[in-house]
Amino acid sequence: MRSTTRLLSDLSDSQIDLNDFAGSDGYLFVRDGVGVAGRGVAQRVDRNTAESCLRNIKDDNQSGVADAGPIAIGCIPFTSTDAHEFVIPKVVIGKTQSGEQWITTVDDAEFEFEQSLTPLAVAASFSVNPGVSVDHYLEAVRLTAEAVRENKLAKAVIARDIFVSSSQSFDVRAILLRLKASFGSSYRYLFEGFIGASPELLISVLGNQVKSHPLAGTVPRTGNIETDTKFAQELIASAKNQLEHRIVIDMVRDTLLPWCSFLDWQADPSIVSVANVQHLGTEISGQLSEPRPSVLDLAYALSPTPALGGSPREIALDHIAQVEGMNRGRYGGAVGFFNAKGDGKFAVSIRCAEFDASQTTARLFAGGGIVADSEPQNELAETQAKFQAMLAALIRP
Repeated sequence: MRSTTRLLSDLSDSQIDLNDFAGSDGYLFVRDGVGVAGRGVAQRVDRNTAESCLRNIKDDNQSGVADAGPIAIGCIPFTSTDAHEFVIPKVVIGKTQSGEQWITTVDDAEFEFEQSLTPLAVAASFSVNPGVSVDHYLEAVRLTAEAVRENKLAKAVIARDIFVSSSQSFDVRAILLRLKASFGSSYRYLFEGFIGASPELLISVLGNQVKSHPLAGTVPRTGNIETDTKFAQELIASAKNQLEHRIVIDMVRDTLLPWCSFLDWQADPSIVSVANVQHLGTEISGQLSEPRPSVLDLAYALSPTPALGGSPREIALDHIAQVEGMNRGRYGGAVGFFNAKGDGKFAVSIRCAEFDASQTTARLFAGGGIVADSEPQNELAETQAKFQAMLAALIRP
């Protein structure tokens, strides 16, 4: 395959919104306007062939943007051995931190784009039904906290799902725009019926620079400044949430250290706020050693993190499989993109929805880390708060 990469300004008089270019059936990974959007399928690739396929594309980069060119985009499922593929889009538009926009077309793909109109208001009716029952979820939390107290494991994440059905097909592009309005600082993504706005950076690689920003420990946001400040202070002071967070940080640090000549992390977690919840977060950054791993190598090494799985990893994953009562699919894994150099970004695939083929039903997921003193009703409330991100984007009166 061959490709051509140019500045978008050579083809268009104005910049193109990545959400608009992805539309309802394209590919998207973007945060604060920076990222990539693609359309069409040049090739489907698996974990073992993805990077070599990208390297074999002969790209004529006329853009002057060093990291521009063909990409692969996709999801690593929660169980990474489950079948999955990445897509090399036929056409990709990227936007850099400095605001440059570039476009790559593979082989004979043509660039055609018409600015989308404002989505029409649709009067649909909705129903919300549980997947895993609330009683099953509460019992799973109780069993998990009991297992931690018996020193069978240090932590496990227990999740549940709900199904939102609509009398009319969901407008995926409209949902992306709502997520942009409310969660612009999150990693918003779209990949073949899987959509979301994740606040959590799993891994980023640019040259020899590596970054991660794990989150664990959650309280809701109310919209009242005084109340939210109080909740944030309680979160920082919470021994339960600090323990849950420390387990995640230690795993990410210990996984990355063998790949790095230098690695640093914040001494204490800080508050990361999104529209509906507040998290404990810790920034981790460093310099990769040679031979340098790709972002894909590191994404598989880290996923699923204890923020979505548990610790020790294999024991926690076995426990989840026994008590949770559902197949997570792509929820709790990773979603992102990478280029021929092995640079790219992956976010943890949370705050998400998975559509059925008719796009009239969406499956939503939410969970929380369970440690010894976790209370089932409190954990249920945490999942309810986390569901609000996607529910608000899906359901409009």
